[in-house]
Parts: sequence; structure tokens; C-alpha cells
Amino acid sequence: MNKVPCIVYENNDVIVINKPSGLLVHPHKLSHEPTVTSWILEQFPYIEGVGENKHRPGMVHRLDKETSGLMVIAKNQETFFFLKNLFQTRAIKKTYSALVWGHVASREGIIDKPFGILSGTLKRSVRATKMIKDAVTHYRVVHYYKSTDSREEFTLLHVSPKTGRTHQIRVHCASIGHPILGDILYGSKKHIDVGKKLGVPHLFLHAESLEFTLKNGERVHISADMPEELKKFIDEKLH
Repeated sequence: MNKVPCIVYENNDVIVINKPSGLLVHPHKLSHEPTVTSWILEQFPYIEGVGENKHRPGMVHRLDKETSGLMVIAKNQETFFFLKNLFQTRAIKKTYSALVWGHVASREGIIDKPFGILSGTLKRSVRATKMIKDAVTHYRVVHYYKSTDSREEFTLLHVSPKTGRTHQIRVHCASIGHPILGDILYGSKKHIDVGKKLGVPHLFLHAESLEFTLKNGERVHISADMPEELKKFIDEKLH
């Protein structure tokens, strides 16, 4: 699998990349594997120092390692603060595609469930009692599927987080009984085992589109197709 980002939009102030699944956004102290950070500094060395964290040059948001899709990167400090404000004021519309387990009965809905960190773990949960933060996610059903043997049901959702909490979409989908395919952190053992048998390639979560206003007032809508390995899974394993 190609684990190099591709540029889908660029101007004098911003770069929007399509990050492949399996690529870390920033370095981990226990790992020396390639990251979005190392790629940025290789391709755009002048971005070093932009932002508030040397390990996240130009970055105003992040994606989990296994999540694919769009990320915005600022080329200069002025744009960094401009974009940071857009994210903080929820002025950037983000839409994800997520394939979840089961038949989601409501064609559209809002998940309004604060969550925090479970004691002694890195997992987030709506049942946690520590570091609780508000979290709101809107979802809309795109398509219903069944596995080719018709034993399992799945729902493809378009998901728009209204807040930007770590693991928010994953936690919220699991909290309503519909964890995302390939989610080994928030899926049940049964989901993980059946997913392996079905050949789920990785977490089935893709940051598909971004819509926001640039500094010059231009409104942009940027999208990135679902990765080929996820399309192939749907085509070959579902109906």
C-alpha cells in the first residue's frame, strides 16, 4: 500500500492532502516510521516552525493513523492562526464516510454524548468519569449493505462531527451499537473476529470532504474519493 500523502489542493497559504490509512500524522517517541510531519518537512521545508508544536508543522487538526482522508496544512503562521480559528469556531464543515456494523434504523440523526477517558486506558467512552468533554456528531445513512452470505448487515454513513474530540466518530458510532468496521479499539471481539474473516483491510473511516472559506473570502469545497482498498471491499464482499 502506498503510504505517501498526495496533494489535492494548494495555494500560497494552504495545502490540503489526502492521507492514506496506516500513516502516522506526527512522530511517536517509540517509533521511527514515516509520518505526515516528515513528508511535509521533506516537501515543504519552509513550513518548519509554522504552528505551535515543532512536531506538527502547519497542522491545525489531525487524523488517527488508521483513518484516511483530507488534512489541511498551513504554509505560514498567519494562515495557521486563521485556520485554527476556523476549527475552534466550527466554521469548517467536515464530512467522513464510515461503514458501520448493523442496520442503522434512523436515516439521519444527531449523537449528542459527552465522553472522556476510561481510567487506566487510552480508550474514550461515554461511560467515562474523567476529562469529560461535550461531543456532537451528525450522521446520515447513505446505503445499506449485507455480506455476500447475508449473515451480516452494514450501513454506510456520512458523518459530520460538530466538535473535534479525539476518536469522536469512533466512540459515538460504538455508543449507539454500530462500531466502525476494522475498529479494533472500539469494536467488540465478535466484530473484530468476523471482520478479519471478511478481510476488512483497515479502519473503514475516511475524511471525505472539507468546506471552508479562505483568507481572501473564497469558499472552497474539497473532496477525496474513498481509498481503492475500501471500494474493493464493498464491491467484492457486500451486496
